[in-house]
Amino acid sequence: MISKIKNIIKERDLDGYIVPKNDEFFTEYSKKNKLEILANFTGSAGFALILKNSNHLFVDGRYTIQAKKQSGKKFVIHEIPYVWPKNILKKKNRKLNIGFDPKLFTNMTLLKYFENSCNLTPINKNLFNFKKDKIKKENLIYKIDNNVIGESSESKIKRVVEFLKKEKIDNLFISSGENVCWLLNIRGKDLPNSPVANCQAILSNKGKIYLFVDIRKLKIVNNYLRNKKINFFEPEKFFDVISSIKTNTCVIDSQTCSVFNENLIKSFFKIKRISDPIYNFKSIKNKTEINNMIKSHIEDGIA
Repeated sequence: MISKIKNIIKERDLDGYIVPKNDEFFTEYSKKNKLEILANFTGSAGFALILKNSNHLFVDGRYTIQAKKQSGKKFVIHEIPYVWPKNILKKKNRKLNIGFDPKLFTNMTLLKYFENSCNLTPINKNLFNFKKDKIKKENLIYKIDNNVIGESSESKIKRVVEFLKKEKIDNLFISSGENVCWLLNIRGKDLPNSPVANCQAILSNKGKIYLFVDIRKLKIVNNYLRNKKINFFEPEKFFDVISSIKTNTCVIDSQTCSVFNENLIKSFFKIKRISDPIYNFKSIKNKTEINNMIKSHIEDGIA
């Protein structure tokens, strides 16, 4: 895999290429661990910088020993936050050209990693060809009953829509799967330790919802979503959908909206804010959620 990236560096006249662990949903745990393929590193956090004549792996203090054992033969190991790519690149006698996959990075992350230490070049090419997962019954998206959640999806949508109207915002792009799950009272099994479905959505201030998800996973909740007049699409249809929406403004979240999606949205909408208001809404727990949290802590304590 290293040689494949070195070839891309040579073909595109680059000086380097950066590889994250995360997938396009920016979750902590991904079944598609690029660093394991690239560097044999199996930790839950990190990223790699491949240069023409050297390879660098950045991990936090939990994984320095592990990284040296698993990747030390081919990579120089750096501990973050003490060393970032910008610290290495600033030592060069010129600004290097560094490539990256715009679907796997946010602008906020790139700023943290690089500041103005190099020229960043988006490469719209997937270098890691993962096969599409087979959908098993246990991987399907499912819904949570209102008596467990304490609030219906309709009520949540209404509250967020009222916020958008108050702020004079036409659309909200919900790039975090966990926020989509909260809004629609659905859950999934795309992560090993959290009941999150990898999906994204656009919510308009008219209450219209466009859900972007692997449609094969909707077998259980198909009718549930259709009854709520939710339109769902494969993620590849994102451009087609946003180009069809005839409004002016859109909110994105700077922590989970990829450079690729942000650039697409910017070409059709004026970006008014860079934070998802759902984080604030879901941080205030209702009585049912509080009682269930108490129960879960008791069960956890017993375990």
